[in-house]
Amino acid sequence: MAWLGRQGTRAVAISIVLGIFLPPLGAIIRPYFPETVFALLVLAFLRVDPGALREQLAKPRLLVAAAIWTMLIVPLVAGLALSAIDLKATSPALLLALVINFVAPPIFASPALAALMGLNAAITLALLLVCIAVTPFLAPALVAMFAGSAVTFSPLSLGLRLVLMLAGAALTGVAVRAVAGKPWVERQAERIDGLNVIVLFLFAVALMGDVLSNTISQPLYVLGLLALGCLVTFGLYVLTALLLIRVDFHTAVPLAHAAASRNTGLMLAAAAGAVPELVWLYMALLQIPIYALPLVIKPLLRRFTQQPAA
Repeated sequence: MAWLGRQGTRAVAISIVLGIFLPPLGAIIRPYFPETVFALLVLAFLRVDPGALREQLAKPRLLVAAAIWTMLIVPLVAGLALSAIDLKATSPALLLALVINFVAPPIFASPALAALMGLNAAITLALLLVCIAVTPFLAPALVAMFAGSAVTFSPLSLGLRLVLMLAGAALTGVAVRAVAGKPWVERQAERIDGLNVIVLFLFAVALMGDVLSNTISQPLYVLGLLALGCLVTFGLYVLTALLLIRVDFHTAVPLAHAAASRNTGLMLAAAAGAVPELVWLYMALLQIPIYALPLVIKPLLRRFTQQPAA
């Protein structure tokens, strides 16, 4: 278990690839997709260090600005742009997929990925938790506002499920940490990460189950959705980094990563999977640019930070 935990992003990448090539297993696990997301949430909250979080919350100005950008400005601007091109008339399912993409909070792995890149993981964690706190209230309203008749589930039910999932996972994680104690959690860190890898594998298999069959039957369609997901993810990353770069390079980059890498799996789980197949497929393909982003950015960061010394 500890060995699995040490594999980090490689294990995540392998899980995504295996998920694509194990569609029968995906069909079995998909009904339990909400449970896998809840397990990931519990493990993420278990690893939250209250000390590091308090340190970032003591200087809230940048944190609040980043949260407003991530959870309000980006969804509003994107929603208005999608309304302007009248995507609801041409492809309501694609509209729903994109709206869910833009309103979702950052992925729970964003602090760990920031640390992997040698950046400010603590502020990423603080941003993540602030975004999670407002998600049950903002996300359903924004989905209803911009997706409208394309929504295949109740926005009110979405909000209630988000509250139950996030509050339940937070309470479970905090309770385990309180009972077991911080030293135990720190000693078991690699084993917890290993368990996280196993649950991530189940998550990936459930989400990626239809990718292979769709790629075989309609390759250009799948490539188009993948290209769109890459454009959204990398575009948000670059735009956010450019807006925050004057603050501090080592803070702007991880905040940009958090803003670009959205936890659409949480939204699918909260919607109880009641979405069109196109939404499932887009969310599955979106995992590829999300987890490829650190692999692409890390060499660029190394080159950028070495330039002044050259």
